[in-house]
Amino acid sequence: MVERVALPRHPLANPYVPMSMVIRRIVDETDDRTIKSFDLAFERPEDGRTFRHLPGQFCELSVFNVGEAPFGIASAPEEKGFLRFTVKLAGVVTSRLHSLSEGEIIGMRGPLGNAFPLEAMRGHDVVVIGGGFAFTTLRALVVHLLQPENRPSYGKITVVYGARTPGLLLYKSDLDAWEARGDVALWRTIDVPAPGWPHKVGFVPAVLEEAAPEAKNAVAVVCGPPAMIRFTLPVLDRLGFPKERIYLSLENRMKCGIGKCGHCSIGPKYVCIDGPIFSLAELETLPPEY
Repeated sequence: MVERVALPRHPLANPYVPMSMVIRRIVDETDDRTIKSFDLAFERPEDGRTFRHLPGQFCELSVFNVGEAPFGIASAPEEKGFLRFTVKLAGVVTSRLHSLSEGEIIGMRGPLGNAFPLEAMRGHDVVVIGGGFAFTTLRALVVHLLQPENRPSYGKITVVYGARTPGLLLYKSDLDAWEARGDVALWRTIDVPAPGWPHKVGFVPAVLEEAAPEAKNAVAVVCGPPAMIRFTLPVLDRLGFPKERIYLSLENRMKCGIGKCGHCSIGPKYVCIDGPIFSLAELETLPPEY
């Protein structure tokens, strides 16, 4: 049990000072239990009243006496009463997070970084492409787009999402709900055949090419493993998507979240400040470090 500590909160929302967050709900997202979603609530109501975020942003989560790490916000702004973070078991901080229980307290700094270009997407079709664990902020984006007050502002929504096996797909109940709608084209895929799997089999780039979303009035958003991105971009090019309307979320290599440690610098940019969302056109002007 982590000691319950009431963290001080700077009146000007000091980005160095974490807020106290209560773990309200923990869900095992994958069959192997290596990925868990944490629904957090603000311990201090005043923090919740002033917190505002947009899909694509991230926060730094901290475990007392252990450390902190950045995680994309997986819940949409319209989902009230909690913030969702989906954490893959990978290192010291994530291992400690996975050992916590509902009701315990952790720290959170944020929201940090930029967001998906929602205004630029208005009036356009939106193609969301994700792979494996890297579907967290994409979930937030889709949930936001599908809100009744937002849905009329966007055209056709196509979601292509894949993982190695069915048990490694995240947010299964959300996927089922989207598939049941008449205004979302959902393409679920796994890398290799599995007994009873009723959806696509194949890598995300190949399934994207089969889905062949119309590029003329569309924006594409991509987040996934580097190999998936590398093979997805040529498909988008063949489909006719201009580089200015392809956006990528570069969440790797971030550390401090506020541009002080330099861990995520790429040329003159800091991923944690200038990103993590970049257009492909912008990325091609930077050194080839990604």
